[in-house]
Amino acid sequence: MKSSHAPSQDSRPSLPWRAAWCALLALTFLCAAPRVRAQSASGAIDAALIGQVRDLALIASQQSRVSGHPMPLRFDVTVGALDSHLKLAPCQRIEPYLPTGVRLWGKSRIGLRCTQGERPWNVYLPITVHVYGQAIVAAQPLALGATLQASDLAYAEVDLAEENSPVVVSEAMAVGRALTRSLTAGQGVRQADLKSRQWFAAGDTVKVLATGNGFSVAGVGTALSPGFEGQSARVRTEGGQVVIGMPVAARQLEVAL
Repeated sequence: MKSSHAPSQDSRPSLPWRAAWCALLALTFLCAAPRVRAQSASGAIDAALIGQVRDLALIASQQSRVSGHPMPLRFDVTVGALDSHLKLAPCQRIEPYLPTGVRLWGKSRIGLRCTQGERPWNVYLPITVHVYGQAIVAAQPLALGATLQASDLAYAEVDLAEENSPVVVSEAMAVGRALTRSLTAGQGVRQADLKSRQWFAAGDTVKVLATGNGFSVAGVGTALSPGFEGQSARVRTEGGQVVIGMPVAARQLEVAL
């Protein structure tokens, strides 16, 4: 399997003073917001304000955990422009803030409010949060329906936030799976790009493993529905009981008690 150079180390501050850094930045936004005039014709804003928006988004996004991705991550923020059709009154103090419930991942937004001007206003500035990390990519162009082999794959740094589907971070998750779309060389492999494995078909004899708190019971049964990876399936046991569980391997169903 091909491999690229190791990813850049995460530039986030160390834990002991990260909280102090966040507090200092918040104080800067509240007490020293830039004195700028909104450009109502072009949608442009002052460069100093753009810098504060970027810093706010970077710090906030770095505090969130990226589930299922153990490797170091690198964050970056691209700041967009205000709608050129906005007609905003001149403002001497503009404060950037995080809108309630906003997710700083991929395409997002930061709030801007005028707190000192002829007429107060509140607008949203589009931003794009990039989250870079090592993941599986296509080592060469791959066609729709291709069954992936180790030689088809490589590790490289990709933007995890570029698409909604999570990236694939290990070769074992991809090898032997068929693609649901074609991929170009270097393109990250997403979980949605992989066709679910079918571990058994309806009518197959299936091993059933029932697990509970500190115990497990094994048996056999007949599949009443096909067993696809990630989807529940029904099996009738030898005793006639119908159980529902998750297919986990070839002709194997796991039931949680």
